[in-house]
Amino acid sequence: MTIATFDDVEAEFEALDDWDDRYRLLIDLGRALPPMPEALKTDATRVRGCASQVWLHTRHDGDVLRFAADSDAAIVKGLVALVLMLADGRPAGAIDAAAIRARLDALGLAKHLSSNRTQGLASMVARIGDLAREAA
Repeated sequence: MTIATFDDVEAEFEALDDWDDRYRLLIDLGRALPPMPEALKTDATRVRGCASQVWLHTRHDGDVLRFAADSDAAIVKGLVALVLMLADGRPAGAIDAAAIRARLDALGLAKHLSSNRTQGLASMVARIGDLAREAA
């Protein structure tokens, strides 16, 4: 199955019985992220509250927001990919951090991630929400 949308991820998570397989899926999603230019990895784009290094850059493309992101940790980079699936390419006013959290929570991630990763994921979603509000 080609995974292109968050709906695809949900279906794949449901089909996989083992969390080790789900972790591998997350790692693969992270590997598939477009590379983030090193010049964008600055203190200003660093997401606070993540134990791993996470960078998030946004730009306007017409009326939608486009995000570039990266992490220095494989699973976290997969989590970044999940968040971007729910936010990238949408109008700022349509990006709802609470809705993103709800979709992510439905995957059961919080039960299987370390507290540091869970907090980092919450920080990423909060940062996306802040950027969307600033742009709206």
